[in-house]
Amino acid sequence: MAEGLRERKKRQTRQYLSDVATGLFLERGFDAVTIAEIARAADVSVNTVYNYFPTKEDLFLDRSQGVVERLSRYVRGRDKGESAADAVLRELRVQVEGVSPTVGLMEGYERFMRVIEGADSLKARLWHIQQEALQHLEGTLEEECGTEVRTARLVAGQLSWVHGTLMAYIGGEMVAGRKAAEVSRDALVLLDDIEGLLGEAVLNYARRAAE
Repeated sequence: MAEGLRERKKRQTRQYLSDVATGLFLERGFDAVTIAEIARAADVSVNTVYNYFPTKEDLFLDRSQGVVERLSRYVRGRDKGESAADAVLRELRVQVEGVSPTVGLMEGYERFMRVIEGADSLKARLWHIQQEALQHLEGTLEEECGTEVRTARLVAGQLSWVHGTLMAYIGGEMVAGRKAAEVSRDALVLLDDIEGLLGEAVLNYARRAAE
């Protein structure tokens, strides 16, 4: 369905506010910047900022919904003959090999991570996002497989661990000052090591029929 003019303007305004706020956060730190300062810098009212972003944390972590749905999207899009773990590992390898910003392989990502490290409220929000993603994946596995909740929960936990371990590694290496291409090569090795640690039950769970 084509995006209407009103929806496009709202999307553009939302992105603009997030970009202005992120620039201020990167420059001065998250806790040092107020909503009023963001509104002034964007030449809008404080109420306008709150209309688009209920909290200051939402301004910085504005793409959290995509993160929440990421693993579920990989699982739903798995190919014939692929298990849920196969799909997640394949998609993550594609992102890592392509040196994608989606997994933090980009210039300036270390600045983004330092802002999070300097703000307890952002670290707390990131934890909540991870929990939302886990619950979303649990629901997806239940729908896709029709298995008992306990099994879906255990597999979701393992796949969330795969994603979380990869992201933590990349974030740490980028903050340490390494180049994205170098981190990409090592992250691919890490994914191989991670796959080797997963049990057969997880690796074969939710395998889509080949025919």
